[in-house]
Amino acid sequence: MSKIGVCIAGASGYTGGELLRLLATHPHAEVVAATSREYIGKPIHYVHFNLRGMYRNLKFSEFSIDLILKKCETVFLSLPHGVSLNYTPKLYEAGLTIIDLSADFRLKNPEAYKAWYGYEHPYQDLIKKAVYGMPELHRAELRGAKLVASPGCNATAAILSLIPLVRNRLIHMDRIVVDVKVGSSEAGSKPSISDHHPEREGCIRPYDAEGHRHAAEVEQELSIVAGHEIKVSMVPHAVGSIRGALASSHAWLINSLDDAELLKHYVNAYKGEPFIRIVYRLPPGYPDPKYVIGSNFADIGFAVEKRLNRITSFAAIDNLMKGAAGQAIQAFNIVKGFEEMAGLMVVPPKPV
Repeated sequence: MSKIGVCIAGASGYTGGELLRLLATHPHAEVVAATSREYIGKPIHYVHFNLRGMYRNLKFSEFSIDLILKKCETVFLSLPHGVSLNYTPKLYEAGLTIIDLSADFRLKNPEAYKAWYGYEHPYQDLIKKAVYGMPELHRAELRGAKLVASPGCNATAAILSLIPLVRNRLIHMDRIVVDVKVGSSEAGSKPSISDHHPEREGCIRPYDAEGHRHAAEVEQELSIVAGHEIKVSMVPHAVGSIRGALASSHAWLINSLDDAELLKHYVNAYKGEPFIRIVYRLPPGYPDPKYVIGSNFADIGFAVEKRLNRITSFAAIDNLMKGAAGQAIQAFNIVKGFEEMAGLMVVPPKPV
């Protein structure tokens, strides 16, 4: 079976590097083009030192629609928000499969782009055609899709933590508060003053505390699950770790339930999901990003404060994997009809 030719646009960043790492051993895909504005003509390992020897004949190239159309069947767009908009319509019209890792096609309501991203979306027809790339919610729609809008990392952790509670209507839907702590790699490979390592190391710093834009994705997807509109308050925190995101989602149970009943709901919600692991009681007790680093796994768990009937649902992911490159490749596998875990069976190392 011949391999599909794949292009990665924006391949020199952290997410682009993870796509290159995972696709290097993918049984059904071959990276035939990797674009970068800054490193044109440089070998892949010039930027991604860990990939030395993996791409001997591939160098970073300038982004070119003609090059992509000539060499690629599928393109991963690992580009900043707002940039994918410039290329997606032409790529879509040409019949390529597009996996977009930006926020440009995640939201179904055009008005949400005005509210959260500050612009009027110019391609509302493509918004309707895009499939939100979370397999746990949209596996059937992903099969054969031409445009996949891959979720954000904070949104991924938040949604995965809340699916069992929302789907089974176990909580008061008008009081959901999500606290996400995420490592510095979320900010990308070009540091700002606040994300420069000496400023980031040792910090636990809230940001976008008056409303984080990933809340729009969380509300959209959980409203679909619930069958009615849901509002979610989300506050992310920058922490000193490099990788990993932990969502602690606080809600209030409608009825008192013991842990065994709750555990059954969590297990049933994720039965058969290849990358979801339920963490309950056994060490380390609750989900911890430390034990998913480098993998596409999401560890899910919960705790109940019975005095107040409050439940906190946890989801731990690697923000560059299940929160970005890994989830994008998982969606790609489903789109193409490959085995869903192809190229993704990376076991988390210990210790890290």
